[in-house]
Amino acid sequence: MNFNIQKYQETQQFIKNIAKSQDISDKIITIAVSKSKKIETIKEALEQNIRIFGENKVQEAYEKFKDLKISYSDLRLHMIGPLQTNKVKKALEIFDYFHTLDREKLALEFVKNLESNANNKYFFIQVNTGLEDQKSGIEPKYVRDFSSYCSDELKLNIVGLMCIPPINENPEPHFLLLKKLAKENSLYQLSMGMSNDYKIALKCGATFIRIGTQFFGKREQL
Repeated sequence: MNFNIQKYQETQQFIKNIAKSQDISDKIITIAVSKSKKIETIKEALEQNIRIFGENKVQEAYEKFKDLKISYSDLRLHMIGPLQTNKVKKALEIFDYFHTLDREKLALEFVKNLESNANNKYFFIQVNTGLEDQKSGIEPKYVRDFSSYCSDELKLNIVGLMCIPPINENPEPHFLLLKKLAKENSLYQLSMGMSNDYKIALKCGATFIRIGTQFFGKREQL
């Protein structure tokens, strides 16, 4: 499937309506999640003036976007998948935003590899709102300590929180919990909501939504 510009425009219109009804002045960012999509499909999106993409694998993202980021200086790439510490250095070469900071070891690896462009890298702390054993993320009760550690001691540019609600639960309580935690920690960006629940996320205060299937269709084999 090609990039569905009509679905993208419908999403942007919904965002405008939400922003107007809630008197939201801050910009809401739509991340077009292009993981597993071929470069030809990504180029179609670029031709439609889409400039914000999300990927979940470092090597795949590097191969697809290293040249595109040179050609499109306003292109921004978001890391939305789990990140291994041995991939951090390469990830910093290609990604601008990191949505899955979830442990001290990873935070220290970021610090170790950040250079003079540290202010141009933005980090979200991933929160395990559902306390799921199989899912990454900081437990809600530890968000304050971890956020302070990353911001104050490590000087990482922490801008917000991210969550992925349990797949078989109503996402709204998880989104509201994330909003509450963000407010308590003076963080103003909320990365929450995907193709199946982004409308709920926006009503709960999302500022970054991560949408793949709705724009690109099912996964492709690269």
